[in-house]
Amino acid sequence: MNDWQRKSPLDWETYVNKLVKVVAVEKHEYEGWVLTVDPVSATIVLATFPENEKGSISFIMGHAIQEVEILQEGDSDMKQRLARISAPEESQAYSPEELEERKKALKSWLETNHIPVGEQGEQGRTLSVAGVLTIEPPYGPEQCSSANEIILSRVQDLLQGYLGQPR
Repeated sequence: MNDWQRKSPLDWETYVNKLVKVVAVEKHEYEGWVLTVDPVSATIVLATFPENEKGSISFIMGHAIQEVEILQEGDSDMKQRLARISAPEESQAYSPEELEERKKALKSWLETNHIPVGEQGEQGRTLSVAGVLTIEPPYGPEQCSSANEIILSRVQDLLQGYLGQPR
């Protein structure tokens, strides 16, 4: 186990949103902005933004890391840019009232179409379809979960149509 792997998650957190140079085995060097560090494997996730190109992400395995040097602190613009990498492109924040409204509307629509639906979990936030599929807030196709891929695909397609979104 190397020095990097011996660090704690709190130590690794100090590297997030900073420009670093990573020296790995066989003197390979990587430079980029730290998105995160995996607390189990100590793998570091770097984002780079070459000019006139889309950003790219690199993973340097924890066991291969020999040294990490901080080159620059991230300003607020860079922190936002890095946060957008891991956030869904069209993520919207819904108020609790809006989520409840979305849930009721979807549940009513499913019942109208003779699809058995109920509520489960704490405060009934999760919709359960026929006991084999769940839909979490904010109740879109991406929030569907089921072990049965056929049912999952069909319900996601139904939700796409219900929400009027192209898939």
